[in-house]
Amino acid sequence: MKKFLQVIGVAVVSTALAACGGGEDNGDNGGAAEEGDEGETTTLSIIASNIPHAEILEEAEPLLEEEGIELDLDIADDYIFPNIALESEEVDANYFQHRPYLEDQMEENEEYDFVEAGAIHLEPMGLYSQDYDSPEDLPDGAEILMSNSVADHGRAFAILEDAGLIELSEDAGVDATEDDIVDNPKNLTFTANVEAELLPQMYNNNEAEAVMINSNYALEADLNPVEDSIAIEEGDADNPYVNLVVVRNGDENNEAIQTLVEVLQSEKIQTFIEEEYDGAVIPVTE
Repeated sequence: MKKFLQVIGVAVVSTALAACGGGEDNGDNGGAAEEGDEGETTTLSIIASNIPHAEILEEAEPLLEEEGIELDLDIADDYIFPNIALESEEVDANYFQHRPYLEDQMEENEEYDFVEAGAIHLEPMGLYSQDYDSPEDLPDGAEILMSNSVADHGRAFAILEDAGLIELSEDAGVDATEDDIVDNPKNLTFTANVEAELLPQMYNNNEAEAVMINSNYALEADLNPVEDSIAIEEGDADNPYVNLVVVRNGDENNEAIQTLVEVLQSEKIQTFIEEEYDGAVIPVTE
């Protein structure tokens, strides 16, 4: 049975998800959903971003039911609460974040002891502009708006470098910062203090010459990342920004969690992702 999706925000941290049941200690499995006896249904609680994560999970629900797993699915509208819910054992897993963000959050929050259960898809980040049709059209001194998520900054600068707008130092990697820019011929300026979910609104308000937007938020704002962006990230299985199913350390071996990942990586779900999002979301199997 499909649970009605509930939008959750940070403001309701103290009460949200109280009925999920994912926080009970089930012995040696570290709190993850416990496998039922043969013929019984296992309930697996998961919190995910709305688009595309929850949509992908909804598509997977019938396949999971065939495996005896019922999803208890909740939606988060930010990047903070899903890890809080996972750490507090309110849910068994979350599905919203990429690897650099996960690593950054675990470094900032010592209480987070999380591991990857599996990589599912990539959401290529894009550069959007109301007034300019290509990166080379951006004027001298153009402002680029970026999210305040430090884990996304290196990603954004890499896209700008691939678009020929800047040059990064040879040793700049996923942690690249503005200090790693060695050539900036258009004298671009960077504002990186915007909550990621607000970037589409900033774009619609035309508050800068160009805006970097994560594809999940672009899709929620009815933007087509492939058609509407003026530069977009190329993705493959080696891209560090693949989106993950994340669980508490030790729960990755839980049978229900493993089945969830297998279903999400299955040919049927991969085909759904390809057809539904037409390149705006790219399936990834590792």
